[in-house]
Amino acid sequence: MNKEFKLDYQSPIGVIEIIGSEECIQSIMFVDRDISMEHQPYVPKVLRDCYNQLDEYFKGERQIFTFPYEQKGTLFQQTVWAELTKIPFAETASYRNIACSLQNEKAIRAVGNANGKNKLSIIIPCHRIIGSNGSLTGYAGGLWRKEWLLNHERKMK
Repeated sequence: MNKEFKLDYQSPIGVIEIIGSEECIQSIMFVDRDISMEHQPYVPKVLRDCYNQLDEYFKGERQIFTFPYEQKGTLFQQTVWAELTKIPFAETASYRNIACSLQNEKAIRAVGNANGKNKLSIIIPCHRIIGSNGSLTGYAGGLWRKEWLLNHERKMK
C-alpha cells in the first residue's frame, strides 16, 4: 500500500484537508477543525501542486486543475463523477441533468448518492449540482460553502 500524505490548506471558507500519495491526490475535503500544525518532513510534489492550485482558485486565478487525482468507487460512481467534471465553470446542473446525460433519467437518486460520495471537493465540482427547481441542495461542506463557491466562480467568469 502506498504511503498516505496529508496537507491542510486554509481557504477563505475553512480548512481543506488534502490527502494523497506520491503519485496523486485522493481526497480534498473541508474539515471542521483548525489547520493542522503537524510538521511533515516531506510532502510530495503532487500535494504541493494541489495546494498551490487551490490557492490560485481561491484567489480567482485558476479555473482548471492539472494535478493527477484518483478516486475509488463503483463503475456507476466513476461515471457520475466524470459527468460532474463536464459541468462548465461557474455553471450548474441538476441530478436530473446528470441522470439524463447518462441516458438513465430514473437514476436521479443514484446520481445524488454518487455525488454525495465524492471525496474530491472543488476538483470534481459537486458544488455545481442544484435541485431541478434551482434551489441549493445538499453539500458535504455545508450549503453556505456551496453558495460561496458558486458565487466565487460567477465573479471569476
